[in-house]
Amino acid sequence: MSTPSSCPACGEVLPEGAVFCEACGSKVTGPSSVGAGDVDVAAEPAPFEELGSGPISAPTRITPLAGSPGFAGASGSDAAGDRPCLACGAEVDADGYCTSCGTKQPSERDHFRETPASWVAGVCDRGIVHSGNEDAMALLADEPAGSRAVLVVLDGVSSSTDSDVASLAGARAARETLRTPLPRGMGTDQGRDAAVAAAFAHTIEAANGAIVETTAADSDSPASATFSVAVVEGNRLSVANIGDSRVYWVPDVGEALQVTVDDSAAQQLMEAGMDREAAENGPQGHAITRWLGRDAPDLTPRVAALDLTGPGWVLNCSDGLWNYISEPSAITVQVRAVEATGATAPLDVALGLTAYANARGGRDNITVTLARIDAPVPATGQNPVPTNEID
Repeated sequence: MSTPSSCPACGEVLPEGAVFCEACGSKVTGPSSVGAGDVDVAAEPAPFEELGSGPISAPTRITPLAGSPGFAGASGSDAAGDRPCLACGAEVDADGYCTSCGTKQPSERDHFRETPASWVAGVCDRGIVHSGNEDAMALLADEPAGSRAVLVVLDGVSSSTDSDVASLAGARAARETLRTPLPRGMGTDQGRDAAVAAAFAHTIEAANGAIVETTAADSDSPASATFSVAVVEGNRLSVANIGDSRVYWVPDVGEALQVTVDDSAAQQLMEAGMDREAAENGPQGHAITRWLGRDAPDLTPRVAALDLTGPGWVLNCSDGLWNYISEPSAITVQVRAVEATGATAPLDVALGLTAYANARGGRDNITVTLARIDAPVPATGQNPVPTNEID
């Protein structure tokens, strides 16, 4: 992609080869701004390109929990000088400019990263097209690897007021309710499921309350957001969602599995028999049917659980990523492609997936959170401490 002669956001004249506008910080070229290796877009699958169907690594039974729709039967931030340049990796000065290449960095709300533990990381990026970042994430994790992690993702609805503020407030409020392990009930599967569903309902209420607080009571367009959370505790993955942010399990052997079920018009069409490609690319392909916010129609989350029997990745992401690789088979291919570049650390893989979405056009904000599961271990029971957040 050649660099335009003027910034598409503010009109500032751009020097040859500029990656960001020095006047407003907007990205003017996209594919390489988040690093983690080059992405060969031409060699990668289109969103619904036929990829074949491999077996799912067994056993990978998803268990909807009782009370869930569809059930059957703190703060701190990286200062400007503490973060690397997104274009070349050199130091960034206090004014937000790279001391080596001179590139002005995007605001920390437009692109931020969290790495609360060696095996957990996330990237939240504005993308290419949008002028702001309404996505948000909040992570927690224990050491050792595989013990306990919490991945929260919210996607603020861009047509609502202050959804960037609301989504971040909601993500952090949700995380705070999950500092302690999920309840185990009274020793039966049914009791555990009911207790976990109740815990997630409390999490949703906290996130929704934080969102509502960001909007005036008389607002004509109250802030709103989708919600998804993945909690890893040993070999147990528990998830909850409202809207169309998604959790996938990507095993090292076999095909990925979409663990959550969207609250969307496309999902309703698929349940009525329409194929995924037609439903998700139709006129209502991204119309959500449930969300968090003052005007939320229903705050009962979909809740499910999955027993992890081998190594792989827990991926919680916004539609800025899965827009391009919605099919589990496409998720599998792209994760393998990023790993093939030599990326093994969760942050590097998250950056690689973010770079891929930007290389495909970056039409929406992109959030990618990952937990690497090598050998699940019992949780420590300690309260994990979040790190590397933004204010």
